[in-house]
Order: sequence, then structure tokens, then C-alpha cells
Amino acid sequence: MGKAAQEGSLARTHEGKPGLPRGRNRLPALTVRASQRQRLLRAVIAAVAESGYAPITVADIVRRAKVSRAAFYAHFSSKDDCLLTATGEGGQILVGQVLTAARRAGEEPEDALRAGCRAFLAFLSAEPAFAQVIYVYMPVVGPTAIQRVQAVSDHFAAINRKWHQQARERHPEWPTVPGEAYLALAGATAEIVRAWVRADRTKELPDLEDTLVSLHLAVLAGRPWGLARRVPSARTHEPGSGRGRSRSPGARRARWR
Repeated sequence: MGKAAQEGSLARTHEGKPGLPRGRNRLPALTVRASQRQRLLRAVIAAVAESGYAPITVADIVRRAKVSRAAFYAHFSSKDDCLLTATGEGGQILVGQVLTAARRAGEEPEDALRAGCRAFLAFLSAEPAFAQVIYVYMPVVGPTAIQRVQAVSDHFAAINRKWHQQARERHPEWPTVPGEAYLALAGATAEIVRAWVRADRTKELPDLEDTLVSLHLAVLAGRPWGLARRVPSARTHEPGSGRGRSRSPGARRARWR
């Protein structure tokens, strides 16, 4: 994917920058360890996004992080462990931002759905290296990574199910669907995003907002394609902050929890 894939706060490395002070220094030990860990987590995302998983070594990761090999093994048992930790923590940030955006969208289920899709796509667009690792390289890392990818799909399926159940309290005319429909929507979303990431269109992912909203409403609300209602953005992704800027201070708290 080249240099563009290295963009994003979750892949920010310290190549060409000073390393942490060695020997006796005034930095507290816990501060040093926390900094080492964050450097390594970002470095492994950057390395895998640029070169793929198989070619990279622990040496590549520590070089990007500007820490010692001993520091690496003080935190992680292997490059697998480091990558799985990095993607797991990045995924938690992603899910947190999706749920926060949905909760703040208001009480109308369709608004919550759109806000969640918008936050999901905005996060991945702002973190192209992370998106590359998650959607292209994770499935080939090994059995544990495959299980992690499946767990993510299951988690988003559970979010779909809970949203739909709450939405039907307000819209009883919406259809009931089999449990497999929620997993199918999570899988379809992943495949659409994966296709755009592979095509070097990660920065354009927000353009998929209407597609994802229409897809979910077609299955879960029996809505004809293309009739989704667009609403103003309530939150926008700020890379590295885990927060967004409010665009609708008076929005009511959503029921999607």
C-alpha cells in the first residue's frame, strides 16, 4: 500500500526521532514502560501495513519504535502477541466511538444507525494503516487472528441485534429477522470495506455511508433501497483523541446502548 498506509495515529512510529532516555533518568519507570508499550503497538501496525505480516520481524518493530529488543520482550512474547494486542486495543477504540456516536444521535433508531455507520467509516478513513491490517492482513496471520476476526463480526452482529430489538419498540411494523441476518450484515459490511481498502480507497470510506445505512434498513426495516433519511453529523472522528466534536448540542440521548 506504500507510504499512505502508514498514516493514522495508531501507526505513528518514532523512526528518525530520538529514543527513550537510557540508563538512569528522571522519567518514572511506569511512564517509560507505558511509552515503550505504546511505541511498540503503533510500530507493529505500521510495519504490517507497509510490508505484510510474514516478512516483518521483532527487529523491524523495535527499530520503528526506537526501543530495545529487551523492552519488546518485557511487554510481548512474540510479534503475534504484539499485533493481536495492537489490533484488539484499536478495535476497542473503534467500537467505543461507534456506540458513543449512536447514543448521541437522538431517539430515532435510523438516526442512531446512521451516526454509528458514519463514525465507523470515519475512524477507518482516519486510520488507514489500522484498516489495512484489520481487513487485509489479519485473516492470514494465523488461527488466533482468524478467531479474533470472527469475534469482531460476532460483536457487530450483537450490536445489530440489540439496535434492531430496540428499534422495533418504536417501529413495530419493522420485520422480525432470523439471527443469521445480523451476522450476514456484519459480514457484508466487512466485505464492502475490505474491497475498498484493497483498492486503495480507504480515505474514501465515508462515501459508503448511504450504502451501509440502506443495506441495514433494507434487511432490518424492510425499507426499499435508497430511502434512508440523511441526518446531520453529530460527531466527527479526531484521530488519536478518541473523541469527536459535537455538531448538535441539543441532541437527545439515544436508546441504542
